Amino acid sequence: MAPHRKPRPAGTRMAGIRTPGLATAALTSVALLSQTANAAPPADDKPSLEEVEKKVDDLYRQAESATEKYNAAKEKTTKQRTRVGSLLDEVAQRTQKLNDARERLGSFAAAQYRTGASAPDTTTFLLADSPQDYFDQTQLMSRLTDHQKDAVDAYATEQAATTTKRQEASQSLETLTESQSALKTAKATVQHKLATARELLSKLTAEEKARLAAIEKEKQAAADRKAEELTRQQAAAAQQAAPQDSASGSGSTSGSTGTSGSTGSSGSTGSPSSSGSAGSSYATKAGKALAFARAQIGKPYVWGATGPGSYDCSGFTQAVWKAAGVTLPRTTYDQVNAGTTVSLSNIQPGDLVFFYDDISHVGLYIGNGMMIHAPKPGAYVREESIFYDGESVIHSVVRPA
Repeated sequence: MAPHRKPRPAGTRMAGIRTPGLATAALTSVALLSQTANAAPPADDKPSLEEVEKKVDDLYRQAESATEKYNAAKEKTTKQRTRVGSLLDEVAQRTQKLNDARERLGSFAAAQYRTGASAPDTTTFLLADSPQDYFDQTQLMSRLTDHQKDAVDAYATEQAATTTKRQEASQSLETLTESQSALKTAKATVQHKLATARELLSKLTAEEKARLAAIEKEKQAAADRKAEELTRQQAAAAQQAAPQDSASGSGSTSGSTGTSGSTGSSGSTGSPSSSGSAGSSYATKAGKALAFARAQIGKPYVWGATGPGSYDCSGFTQAVWKAAGVTLPRTTYDQVNAGTTVSLSNIQPGDLVFFYDDISHVGLYIGNGMMIHAPKPGAYVREESIFYDGESVIHSVVRPA
């Protein structure tokens, strides 16, 4: 009917659908697929094995840090409980003394009442708000015998002392409550960290656990190599120092004094024997500590434990040096200050090695770059390189005796 219209080009329809409609549908499908891909995470969203290992290690370290806080809170609670008990006993004793003094004053009042002498004034004393109020009434003092004055003084003294001790006991009870609260918080923190770590490990397959063990083995091998390097460095330093010591000894023999064992340099006379004696004493104690430590190998790590069946890290080092006759504080925070700090290059068997910025771990050095320590929950007391977590995490080395 409309001859002016041009014929539609061939191929503009495909199976009854117009081309623009097909393009729109295709674009819509692509957009929907893209949105779906962006909205839904991949099916395998599990963390990598390395991420799991790092997370578990961090949790164990946080648990160990919380364990040291628990140990400190427990120690404070124990001391505070003892102090409260002592104060309450003293309050009871002073209360009894106060009652005795009150009875003596009562007997004086009764005697005065029977004789009719100064009964009103004595009664006023017993009913006064404080002994000082009564003392202000100077007219009574002239009527009291010296014996009665002593009784009044004793009553006043006991009343003041009893009041003071009651206040101290009340304050100590408040402190004890705070310590118990801190203890409860630290314990809950430890338990939470350990539970989270166990949950992460429980989700690993047998193959993943095997791979994780292989990673740990590689880390141990690297740590052992670092320990061997430290041993070589110390041996080289000792060899270099040996000729100097020999020269110093020969020089002292041919020195102007002519006395064996002295040196020609000022201020050094007698120091070799003194330092040798001190070194020998330390070596003896360290030997006892190391013998005890080796006997504990294989016992489990248990947070808050101090032996003899299980240990945490600071409980272990405390018990080890106790066997050598040296008393150490309970926590790593205090043990790090219980001795002389030495450099890593001068480390000796028996020294304590502290780890991490928060000083949350400690081990006993046994020589050749190795230590014995209670590592972490789920592990046992064992020998291990002091570089087990890298050299950067070593906080300090302390010689405790």
